[in-house]
Amino acid sequence: MNPVSTHAAHGWRRLRGEPASRALLALLLVLALGCVFHSDGAFFKAGTHRDALRQASVYGILACGMTLVIISGGIDLAVGSVLALAAVLFSLTTIHWGWSPWLAIPFVLTVGAACGLASGGVAAGWRIQPFIATLAMMVFARGLAKTVSGGMKVSTAVQQADGAYRYVDVPGVFRGIDSRVLGGNLSVVTLILAVCVAVGWVLLARHRWGRQLYAIGGNEEAARLSGVPVTRTKLFAYVASGLFAAVAGLCQAAQEQQGDPEAGIGYELTAIAIVVMGGTSLMGGRGGMGLTLLGMLTIGYLEKILSLNAVPEASRLMLTGVIIVLAVLAQRRRRG
Repeated sequence: MNPVSTHAAHGWRRLRGEPASRALLALLLVLALGCVFHSDGAFFKAGTHRDALRQASVYGILACGMTLVIISGGIDLAVGSVLALAAVLFSLTTIHWGWSPWLAIPFVLTVGAACGLASGGVAAGWRIQPFIATLAMMVFARGLAKTVSGGMKVSTAVQQADGAYRYVDVPGVFRGIDSRVLGGNLSVVTLILAVCVAVGWVLLARHRWGRQLYAIGGNEEAARLSGVPVTRTKLFAYVASGLFAAVAGLCQAAQEQQGDPEAGIGYELTAIAIVVMGGTSLMGGRGGMGLTLLGMLTIGYLEKILSLNAVPEASRLMLTGVIIVLAVLAQRRRRG
């Protein structure tokens, strides 16, 4: 059996085995925590779970792209900044310039993919460490978002030539993305997350490119010697990550009804925490979208429980950092 098939099979065995069990156990423990600290029964209401999924969906979409990159042995620190850039461009084109959604959405997605292409080109093509390459893109995309927005939030207040402001209606596409279906019990943003997870799962589980990602993450040199187009495969992973980040930016803008150039700060930390919590290895070569979905539910419900019990945001951020360390330590012990 060639290295590509070997690593792919190994990745799926790990997905069905111990990592999935650990991720599911973590989710069950968080849900049990919510049953204990239910905030006067708020945790048992259907609206709480609907809102928890809605709030976690943007992070989950980012984590879908992050999963692809991490399985290949890389990292993408730029997803939060690309999200902000996408949110600003989406708001600018639809609210201020009056573009049709059929033109604005492909434009924003193309910009997100281009950011991923630039990061991947530097990391895979020029063989610069992914940490450095995506750190540079994180700074660049954030600066570009502030430049095109003039350093201000792009909202329904449109400045006229004489300096006065005219308020316009929120575009219909914003209301559509931020709406609910099934009698108000499911957010459209959550459906978009489900589509992203499904697409990522198909790419990893049913496409040759996915098997190549596992092989590169497991042993890049062996993959290269077996004929895997390493540079192109890794490049596509970063393009996909940029594309997912742009989708998350569309959802973020619709939820906030504006494009904020400061949006997404720290989101890359949460996306990494979701991927690691699910059990995808930071060393590459092992993991999957199913694990990431479990990690997203765990982090999302934990955030919701902390919010219901009025835990300060600063404490939540510190807890996220601790979770990352504990999850990585658990992976190391499992490898040992």
